Amino acid sequence: MRLPTLPIIGSPARRDPQKVVRLAHRRVYILPSGQCMAFLVMLVVMVLWAINYINSLAFGLTFMVAAVMLNSLWVTHRNLLGLEITAARAEAVFAGQQARFPLRMVALDGQPRHGIGVRAHASGETVYGDVPASGGLLLPVPVAADSRGWLSLGAVHIHSVFPLGLFRTWSWISLDQRCLVYPRPAGDQPLPVSEARTDGTGGVASGRGVEDFEGLRGYVPGDSLRHIAWKAATRNETLPVKTFHGETRRELWLDWNAVRVEDPEARLSQLCHWLLQAETEGLDYGLRLPGLSLAPASGESHRRLCLEALAVFGRQPTEEHRHAA
Repeated sequence: MRLPTLPIIGSPARRDPQKVVRLAHRRVYILPSGQCMAFLVMLVVMVLWAINYINSLAFGLTFMVAAVMLNSLWVTHRNLLGLEITAARAEAVFAGQQARFPLRMVALDGQPRHGIGVRAHASGETVYGDVPASGGLLLPVPVAADSRGWLSLGAVHIHSVFPLGLFRTWSWISLDQRCLVYPRPAGDQPLPVSEARTDGTGGVASGRGVEDFEGLRGYVPGDSLRHIAWKAATRNETLPVKTFHGETRRELWLDWNAVRVEDPEARLSQLCHWLLQAETEGLDYGLRLPGLSLAPASGESHRRLCLEALAVFGRQPTEEHRHAA
């Protein structure tokens, strides 16, 4: 008969991810550290010395040191008890960067916590912080974002050795937290040639051009940086933008089929590089992917929409990711 496999005490056992976790007694573990073993050896030596010389002061000192060790056991364990950890929103990053998952920690009993260490199971980097008595602490947990798509935080190891390092207390928690990873911007192909915009009937639509100077107006998000009147900007509170007329309006399409590489990830990287370049130059650009077309525009919201489309392209979202969206 096969015996059931028991999880190791304090191991990152699988739990359903939650938005908020409260550390209670059943979730917090504690064990002696290596320093505690050395401390016990010192206590044994002190006891033998006191017995050998029958010295009451030596006995008193030994018992006082033992009391300090036992009291630190309670203080260390209490340093994690009563903590409430909440998953905050994680900002999107590009592949190859480090994602930051902010965790908000609050002491429910109104007592400060010191030397709290947090480490993601998928990362070896530990960050430390002190939780104040009120207001809480926002601690960003780093995780390497190696590939595009959704990146989950996963199991989190939270620990402390406060105050003396004689005992180590820890807990594993699972938070429902993820961030979006954009493709790595890369590639050396030049921007595609912009196309003349049609009016929907086969004709060419006219709009603002660069032939004849018309005047100045206030800056609107999405305006080309090349049209800003920088000299006049020194005399105005807002950025003045030059307006023109007499030229056909053109639009830039970032097309999947225009990328001259075979590898799909390399195509997405090149499209991401084009997108950032077009946004920097203040151009109106659209995005064409197999099964998806985003009309030309510019600005932060359009940039984010296109990057999100590149990040999830070809990836089948899980059920939890659908709810997150």
